[in-house]
Amino acid sequence: MSEGFDAVILAGGRARRLGGADKPALTVGGRSLIEHVIAAVEGARTVVVAGPERRPVPGVVYVRENPPGSGPVPALAAALPHVTSRWLVLLAGDLPFMGPGHVAALLEAAREAGGGAILLDDGGREQWLAGAWPAAGLKAGMAAYDGRSLRGVLAPLVRARLTLPGRPWFDCDTMDDLEEARMNVLHEWTVLACKELGIDPARVDRDQILDLTKEVAHGVARPAAPLTAYLLGLAQGAGTAPEDAVARLTTLAKNWSRATQETLTDD
Repeated sequence: MSEGFDAVILAGGRARRLGGADKPALTVGGRSLIEHVIAAVEGARTVVVAGPERRPVPGVVYVRENPPGSGPVPALAAALPHVTSRWLVLLAGDLPFMGPGHVAALLEAAREAGGGAILLDDGGREQWLAGAWPAAGLKAGMAAYDGRSLRGVLAPLVRARLTLPGRPWFDCDTMDDLEEARMNVLHEWTVLACKELGIDPARVDRDQILDLTKEVAHGVARPAAPLTAYLLGLAQGAGTAPEDAVARLTTLAKNWSRATQETLTDD
């Protein structure tokens, strides 16, 4: 049986580049960013979230740094008293692509190396909020540290550096990052849905379909968007859809108000 671990998630930043939004509460793929990260550490004995409590989650302990918003080092200091396992995983609260497999790989590397294991991004840069650490060593380091840099307290503990597939290091610091994460989810869903339906993903112009459903949702009615996509699929399957079917439906949606008005006044 593998050795247990605890998890600390830092989720109390001010998100200045997101206009001060509650970044961990923003959604990707139907779940908040913090929910993605909590799911990634599903095997943890205790999950400690340093940040404002959003909604109760079984097995999750919420703490706040003092004062609130004072940075990652005070946030980690507030969380560590709740860590009782020999090993802990330290993660940011905005990692939509982090999964249980990545967490397991970090823990395995840390245990084998006998010290901290940190994730590297695609440029080889160390990601200080994506790693696994010996709890005793980290607690001792924090007790002797009076600086404000997370790197300053963690760097002496690093024994392994990992590159892992799937971009688990990707965080959402800006709206562009958030949009990229959301589009990645759409891509993965499109591929999986096409596989289930026996469709070649290369034949699906996802962006064109999204534009169509957006126009229908705004110009006609929100429930009409999935209905339109379904009708288009039926027509395509039956071989009755014209080559420019998507363009024609998009134009129809854009002109919906005028078209219905003409229908109402038609003799």
